[in-house]
Amino acid sequence: MTFVAKPKVRHPLLPVNEIGLTRRDYEGLVSTLCAGCGHDSVSAALVQACAELSIPPHQFAKVSGIGCSSKTPSYFLDKSHGFNSVHGRMPSVATGANLANRQLYCIGVSGDGDSASIGFGQFAHIVRRRVNMLYLVDNNGTYGLTKGQFSATNDKGSTSKKGVPNLYDPIDLVCIALQLGASFVARSFSGDKAQLVPLIKAGIMHHGFAFIDVISPCVAFNNHEGSTKSFDYVRKHSEHVVVADYIEEHEEITADYAPGTTEDVPMPDGSILRLSKLDKNFDVHDNVAALNYIQQRQEEGEVVTGLLYVDPEASDCHEVLHTASQPLNALGEADLCPGSETLEAINASFR
Repeated sequence: MTFVAKPKVRHPLLPVNEIGLTRRDYEGLVSTLCAGCGHDSVSAALVQACAELSIPPHQFAKVSGIGCSSKTPSYFLDKSHGFNSVHGRMPSVATGANLANRQLYCIGVSGDGDSASIGFGQFAHIVRRRVNMLYLVDNNGTYGLTKGQFSATNDKGSTSKKGVPNLYDPIDLVCIALQLGASFVARSFSGDKAQLVPLIKAGIMHHGFAFIDVISPCVAFNNHEGSTKSFDYVRKHSEHVVVADYIEEHEEITADYAPGTTEDVPMPDGSILRLSKLDKNFDVHDNVAALNYIQQRQEEGEVVTGLLYVDPEASDCHEVLHTASQPLNALGEADLCPGSETLEAINASFR
């Protein structure tokens, strides 16, 4: 894997935040994702959100699993703590990092394949354990690293690039998060920066488990079977010594529409993504109403965006477990190894 660092030269008049850092101080390496990938827009939103919060980069811990989305922590907060785990196991690493040092702002980046398939069980348990973190899912409904198979979040009846329809009902991670007790739940679109950045800022500062499902289209697998200019057609009629794809550039897809309205956003393949932004009078403290509203709008073919639910009295796993107020990595040997008498007293309490 090739990593490309961004040039260190920067304009001397770049604006700075409250702690004297520019937006560039929150960036990472040059992205190696496909040109026009929605995931890069999510990374850019994370960079802007963290810069606007004026939190030093070294106070963040970023973790991920496996997939296109899980590559993105390389593209933001290069001066933070980071860990790229195995497929579907990001929640375990995030839990350990949070328990070890509760003073870090934890950001977990995952994908629909990483969280809704192999990591579905881990996702369920990190929600119910109330780990204090922002959990972001870059949701494109496909396995981009393995050539575009349906993921578990893909809508029933939608077709692959070969025109084959998906036969199964989708797993809606927003609904799962609501049902399992997440105290902050939102959905957004990678092209709606005006909505996504504030949601990320709110999720980072939320006390408890914050979940944001970001609809992030995959530009590499929207070409249709039957086209003589498609990647598959060219491969079948050519002799290659090296298999390489050319990803055609597309204009950035953005959306800017008023609360309480619906917007049809055309995708590069000609399909339409219908977004429905929550009204300002929507009650974000009623998780049952939020779940019903999401399902009602789904029947109308709409993707609801905005802050869906937040618990104003949320707690996190440290309060549930009554952990030490001091981070575990800051405890001394006397605290960590108090002696056999203390161990015997602890064991006796379980008898």
